[in-house]
Amino acid sequence: MTRKDRTEGIFSRREVLDEGERRQFYLIQLKNLLSYAYRYSEDVKKRFDRAQFNVERFKALGDLKQIPILKKKELIFLQSMGPRLGGLLTKDLGELKRIFLSPGPIFDPEDRSDDYWGYTEAFYSVGFRPNDVAQITLNYHLSPAGLMFEEPLRNLGCAVIPAGPGNAATQLEVMQKLRVSGYVGSPSYLLHLAQKAEEKGLNLRKDLFLEVAFVTGEKFSEKMRSHLEKKFDIIMRQGYGTADVGCVGYECFHKNGLHIASRAYVEICHPDTGIPLKDGEVGEIVVTAFNETYPLIRLATGDLSYLDRQPCACGRTSPRLGAIVGRVDTTARIKGMFVYPHQVEQVMARFEEIKRWQIEVTNPGGIDEMTLFVEVTSFERADELLHAFRERIKLRPELKILVPGSLPQQIRLIEDKRVWD
Repeated sequence: MTRKDRTEGIFSRREVLDEGERRQFYLIQLKNLLSYAYRYSEDVKKRFDRAQFNVERFKALGDLKQIPILKKKELIFLQSMGPRLGGLLTKDLGELKRIFLSPGPIFDPEDRSDDYWGYTEAFYSVGFRPNDVAQITLNYHLSPAGLMFEEPLRNLGCAVIPAGPGNAATQLEVMQKLRVSGYVGSPSYLLHLAQKAEEKGLNLRKDLFLEVAFVTGEKFSEKMRSHLEKKFDIIMRQGYGTADVGCVGYECFHKNGLHIASRAYVEICHPDTGIPLKDGEVGEIVVTAFNETYPLIRLATGDLSYLDRQPCACGRTSPRLGAIVGRVDTTARIKGMFVYPHQVEQVMARFEEIKRWQIEVTNPGGIDEMTLFVEVTSFERADELLHAFRERIKLRPELKILVPGSLPQQIRLIEDKRVWD
């Protein structure tokens, strides 16, 4: 397949609506969603009533700001408040297709509708086409990361290899023998595979057959993109979303921001007040996906970005998110997984001999590394601690034991020292 075949074309007319059509589309989608959610979601009804928000008076997009934002970390508490995930769902659990579990812990429901997570547009925009063989290297266990990408790829006529993470030797063998043309996973893991392949003496352009890569789950620097595109001779583009709301945005060939998916309405808001900001101003990404089954209206993702409405050469007219410039709180996204301080604290509570702790995140060579520092006088339960950490957080850190008093008095529990060029 030629590069031109992968870089041209639009999947859905909704991606090229003019400004007036798009505003009308948003209004209709939001009006229907708000009415349905108020009627069938106990949590939404409580939120709207507390805010004295009347669905019948919703007439303009600006009216949405009358609804208080919903912080992602609130889901942990809300889901425990009763049936139907605390009333967040509009149907019973048995009517769903799958139920996943993400760090937090937060349950992530999947409805039985086609392309529930909404990534078909994204994969087409990135460059996946019919008859591609796509290798998905994201987690398939409890987390939705792997499975959420299978259906959109099948919609495009691709074959899927559910490889999951780990075992680089097997991953490379599969890539070679099946002439895999598409990679789906984190950018740092593709870099890891490149390093392992070169250690085996493989030529990444001649011995492997990758043509396109969809990466997600981590901050993605232009330096890493350029490095990997040259090594593999591939098109490498990124998507952005969460396990709560699915696809939010995706790059096109021109890589000048993340086109907002037509399945959602996105605001950039002040992290403290929830008030929408002007285009170009950095604030928190607040998403309302048009999802009647799990209507997380005005969900604040915790990620910081800005909106860009300048025309794009690809022809898509949707607003674009600029770079994800950081996080609102102390939560860190490491190797595609959110790590919450309270989760780590729950693990540490099992080890009373540990006085203090801190996590340090770095990315030497572009690959995330996590170090867990613990202050302890005497410690013989290192393996037990690492097992408990991996069981709870889904990641395994490097453990460094310090004598009490080694850490500064004032510390951030998760110290993110990653650098992106």
